[in-house]
Amino acid sequence: MAMKALDVEAVQAFVLVADLNSFTRAAEAMDTTQSAVSLKIKRLEDGLGRRLLERTPRLVRLSAEGSAFLGAARNLVAAHQSAVGAFVVEHRRLVVGISHHIVGTELPSLLKRMNATDPGLVMQLHVDTSRAVLAAFDDGTLDAAIVLRHDAKRRDGDVLFEEPFGWMASPDFYRQPGAPLRLATQAEPCSVRAMAVDVLDAAGVEWTEAFVGGGLATIGAAISAGLAVAALARRVAPSDTVDLGLRLGLPPLPSRDVILYSKPSDPRTRRTLRTLGAAFAASAA
Repeated sequence: MAMKALDVEAVQAFVLVADLNSFTRAAEAMDTTQSAVSLKIKRLEDGLGRRLLERTPRLVRLSAEGSAFLGAARNLVAAHQSAVGAFVVEHRRLVVGISHHIVGTELPSLLKRMNATDPGLVMQLHVDTSRAVLAAFDDGTLDAAIVLRHDAKRRDGDVLFEEPFGWMASPDFYRQPGAPLRLATQAEPCSVRAMAVDVLDAAGVEWTEAFVGGGLATIGAAISAGLAVAALARRVAPSDTVDLGLRLGLPPLPSRDVILYSKPSDPRTRRTLRTLGAAFAASAA
């Protein structure tokens, strides 16, 4: 092999692209440009004499050699992080709030990604309604908040991605002809509940609350059990549910922006928040 030593930043860029499935999101996490990330990985591939990534206009995926290299690349980045942090005495705490409407099965991999980026980070996570999370952020309780946009007048924050919603239910859910649509909702005030009700009312669809939940897990349980239909982001809906909007003749639901609000201070915290935002956006790709 021609390369005598690996560029750790280039290896880190490769791992980020592999994890986030995007040169753009990897660049955001590293606070650099997409072209700089591409150049780092090109030099890494040239040095290794191996093509690590297959690139198409719409897709980035690991080559067979990239898959073989990924484990060793992770170990190198982790060892580098450990060496850099060898003399760090205090762990750093980051308090983050996330709307329960957007927390899905990707949470373990997201936390793993954050730990790999900063092993000394202690993340304190709060999951609540978007309204409650944003209020806590504005009060200074949280360092960052990831929520659904529910106030069209508020334009601060960074848009991570657009979240599509559907009428999610058990595949065997049955609506009696002429009967009101049975809904599973959050208690008021809830912006997703309001969105669903407004859409149904505008279309003249009769509905009734069949279940009122206290979070995504309870609503998910209700629709999995066949009790009702719920307006949920398809990404976070239970895996045994489907979008029955078309079959039931329901009006389409609008998408909602997922926003990252943060109060960055030191460069290390800003880097962590960039990685968090990029990882969350990758989960929706």
